[in-house]
Amino acid sequence: MREKLTAVFQKSLYGYIGYVEELPGANTQGATLEETKTNLVEAVQLILEANRLIAERDISGKEIIKEDFGIVTV
Repeated sequence: MREKLTAVFQKSLYGYIGYVEELPGANTQGATLEETKTNLVEAVQLILEANRLIAERDISGKEIIKEDFGIVTV
């Protein structure tokens, strides 16, 4: 499975800000565009990890079925 995500970068007074349109909360900043891109990858990873932990907490003690859904590639 391939899912296309859109990174948006905007020049600011202090460098750049960046975010992913399709993933609320995945945003960052950096002094350079390259630094901002690197930081955005980390922000996406952190959002996914946080969402995973929240989901695990919410389903604790419930009868569930978990399956691999796919891999998003960049």
